[in-house]
Amino acid sequence: MPSRLIVSRELADLMKLLAHADRLRLIEELRNGERDVTGLAAALHLPATRVSQHLSQLRAQRLVEERRDGRSHFYRLSHPHLADWILEALPFVDIRARLAEADHIDAARALWSANDVKTSY
Repeated sequence: MPSRLIVSRELADLMKLLAHADRLRLIEELRNGERDVTGLAAALHLPATRVSQHLSQLRAQRLVEERRDGRSHFYRLSHPHLADWILEALPFVDIRARLAEADHIDAARALWSANDVKTSY
């Protein structure tokens, strides 16, 4: 079953790429639509260079698309449903046992699943 092996490896590579908290947060930020590097850096409290590095990795795997306007670079999710997929993974996270207050995961779920999410571009 070589096709299953190929697909399994591709899926593992995708999960490795997503296995970084900053990249997950970037995807979550981009769920509402296009953002520039400066805005993403400010929203995530990260240096712009670090955000750019993560976006470069996501772009290389075609998870985000880039649009340039002069010197500004704007990014959006290539597949907006990726943010939904990540949200659906929250029940598998055993975070409630590790946090003093379980409200953190509920707050994240509420933010990530806000009704004003744009699903098309």
